[in-house]
Amino acid sequence: MKAIVLVSPGKLELREVPTPEPRAGQVRIRTAAFGICATDILMIDGNPRVKPPAILGHEWSGTVDAVGPGADPKLVGRRCVAENVLADGGEVGFEHPGGYGEFVLTEARNVQALPDGFDMAAAAMIEPLAVSVRAMRRLAPQDKRAALVLGDGPIGLLMLVLLRRAGVERVTLVGGRAGRLALAREFGAAEVINYHEIQFDLASAIMKKACTGAACPVAKGFPSIVEATGSAKAMEAALELAAPQGKIVLIGDYDQARAAFPWNTLLHKELELIGSNASALGWPEATRLATEPGFPLARLVSARFPAARFAEGVALVRGRGDQVKIVVEW
Repeated sequence: MKAIVLVSPGKLELREVPTPEPRAGQVRIRTAAFGICATDILMIDGNPRVKPPAILGHEWSGTVDAVGPGADPKLVGRRCVAENVLADGGEVGFEHPGGYGEFVLTEARNVQALPDGFDMAAAAMIEPLAVSVRAMRRLAPQDKRAALVLGDGPIGLLMLVLLRRAGVERVTLVGGRAGRLALAREFGAAEVINYHEIQFDLASAIMKKACTGAACPVAKGFPSIVEATGSAKAMEAALELAAPQGKIVLIGDYDQARAAFPWNTLLHKELELIGSNASALGWPEATRLATEPGFPLARLVSARFPAARFAEGVALVRGRGDQVKIVVEW
């Protein structure tokens, strides 16, 4: 099969590699499409989780091509996505080969079937949707008057959609790219704020822009905050912007960053800091949502490239342009 192989840190090559054979309980997927995630860039540049030569790709979709012993043969021919965490604790696209290959192995128990004719490029976005579904369960907003989303990437935009679907009346989203902010308006944001236009204190500027009118619902802060930037500065702002007894869910990748804040802020405001890592248990609901008429998952796909032009897609993601998600199709 063909695969886009990480041959050394920073270097990807399209190569011919052996086609994998499914073992007991496994299925083999013919990959249809995969998304290039910002996390992929971190893996490409060098990360202990990935040892070259490696095949990345944790955002993928495809069709079951073959099954191993013990797997249901009726799965063959089904369009699908699948939870990436395998029984050994490793993940498809990290410790195990992923969607950067024409074929990928996963466990039959993880497969989520898709309807015939479903857009497979959009299906590759079910992985970030599953991440968002898990985060929403962790956040469980009770006060539906207002929420704040920090971050205009795929996760931030999907959290905006889920918050609005959950009945949150007014969602403010903060980001830095005009095209993404326009999409946030389309998705129902009451207020979008470009942080590039903020000259001084981030938290006070956000509050000033978000709190307008005599009956401002966030005069004392936001009851629910989604931190999806991975920025320590944004995390510190979230603590200031949270209402008393407010909830803050963290979904960003902070690498080695640390946030410094007065512990009494957490104590006196009685805040809840909630971590939400990856997508465990979120896949069935994410798949159901993705296949609902009108769910805007395909709007996240900004550009599609054939596998032979994967390098162009990687360059776009590295360039941090206005696109939301770049998808490569096999």
